[in-house]
Amino acid sequence: MKNFMLLLFCGLTLQLSAQTALTATQWQEDLKFLQQTVHNDYPFLFKKTTPEAFNTVVNDLHNKIPGLEEHEIIVGLAKIISSFKYGHTSISNQAMAARFHPLPINFYLFNDGLFVQGVHKDYANTVGAKVISIGNKSAEEAMAAIYPVVPAENDQYFKAYGIRYLASPEILHTQGVIDELSTSVEFTFEKDGKIFKQKITAMEPGSRVPLSYGLVQQEGDWLDARMQGETPLYIKKLDKIYYFEYIPEKKTVYVRQSQIQDDPSEPIPAFYDRVFDFIENNEVERLVIDVRLNGGGNNYKNKAVITRIIENKKINTVGNLYVIIGRRTFSACQNLVNELDNYTNAVFIGEPTSENVNFYGDNNRVVLPNSEIPVYLSFAWWQDKPQWEGAEWAAPHIAIDMSSEDYKLNRDPVLEAALSFSDDEFILDPMQYLTSLYEAGEMEKVQQEAVRMIQDPAYKFFDFESELNRAGYNVLGSGKTQEAIFIFTFVTSLFPESANAWDSLAEGYMKAGEKEKAIEYYNKALSMDPNGPTGRNASHMLERIKSGSH
Repeated sequence: MKNFMLLLFCGLTLQLSAQTALTATQWQEDLKFLQQTVHNDYPFLFKKTTPEAFNTVVNDLHNKIPGLEEHEIIVGLAKIISSFKYGHTSISNQAMAARFHPLPINFYLFNDGLFVQGVHKDYANTVGAKVISIGNKSAEEAMAAIYPVVPAENDQYFKAYGIRYLASPEILHTQGVIDELSTSVEFTFEKDGKIFKQKITAMEPGSRVPLSYGLVQQEGDWLDARMQGETPLYIKKLDKIYYFEYIPEKKTVYVRQSQIQDDPSEPIPAFYDRVFDFIENNEVERLVIDVRLNGGGNNYKNKAVITRIIENKKINTVGNLYVIIGRRTFSACQNLVNELDNYTNAVFIGEPTSENVNFYGDNNRVVLPNSEIPVYLSFAWWQDKPQWEGAEWAAPHIAIDMSSEDYKLNRDPVLEAALSFSDDEFILDPMQYLTSLYEAGEMEKVQQEAVRMIQDPAYKFFDFESELNRAGYNVLGSGKTQEAIFIFTFVTSLFPESANAWDSLAEGYMKAGEKEKAIEYYNKALSMDPNGPTGRNASHMLERIKSGSH
């Protein structure tokens, strides 16, 4: 009887599954609905892609749907939405989680590679191990394969939020990382100098790895690569949205704020009142605000932070106010970072943010009619900076990231850099510094200092090429062609492998009426980038010169 009931139950389950499975036509209808919704109601999202490119990928998926499995169709939808490259514009993670099998593992991309940050105790041998390969791909190839599925605004967003997609067999299969769909995925790891293989079996759909701000904490059945017993300040008291601590030997108040939301125990204005009361009544010389884990919230709540800082002249000076940013700094916290940059004298330390400086944020929930999968489409444009400052991220003044060993041993090199910073040793605004040397006629020092800073890892997120190139065009626009040529030549000496640098130099010579030089450098740019946008521009300019229309 028991066996009969079991067979009956299985039969009913299969029958229900068959009844609820969508036909290829129904999936195609969902895709068509999505396409029409975007074109009719969200055409403003075509900033980083074009309507034509969007239609091409939609049509491609439409034609492939009859030969695809359900998970491949869902990943295909995710890739289409991700092509807009706004983190708030995405297919529902909950919808994918309800259908996909998550692996009981959490990865983190440190500066020395991809590592297992947290894992279920059944795979204790892998905790803290470096990932060498996943399925048939190296770790680097696997990350490149899943990248198009992630609604990544920039590489930092992928590091923070997209890396979780490596823990989905369905995504790994669709993107060719594993050859056959299976709930067990084979990894190759390296740990303690030994390389070994380990199959990891996924959990049931709807299950979740217990993450707190992207990290597994060691508790119950879950293990953390970090040595226990000591907790760095940035992951201390994670049950609180924010807290502060005094570091007496550095005369520093440290604040960790990990959401732009009121903590249930104390609203943001009251918290910062308490912080600044402490600063005024104690021996405090500097304030460190750590938002590296902060994925956003309600940006209307940023005012209390900004106004308290502006009001405090002791803290709001260069060298006394530090803001730690990182790969999880996103959404409403990007607004906070923008406002801190606009209105305070903050020194930013850490990694770039995962949000564009100006971005599409708040979204509407659009439900596909047949599959009932929610898709989130952004509608609100947030612009705290002029459009010409619309960078892909907010970059730190001082670039510091973390190694796997730092994490394991509870070291925080980012906070250490903030606590040991001296403004006598660092150039906060490299372009202003180089411009002042240029205007003073110290050409040799301009060259020396530019080379020094470009080679210094602390400045690795400052885009020297773009900034210098922009300066050249500003000078060119004012009619000073020879000065512009000097700057563009300088850029080519610093970045000789950049087609864009040679293209700009060619334009400088063209404006100066020196067509032979212009032709020489347009040809050089074209040879370096024959199929790219710079090469196309160079080819167009050469045609115009040849026809005499320039």
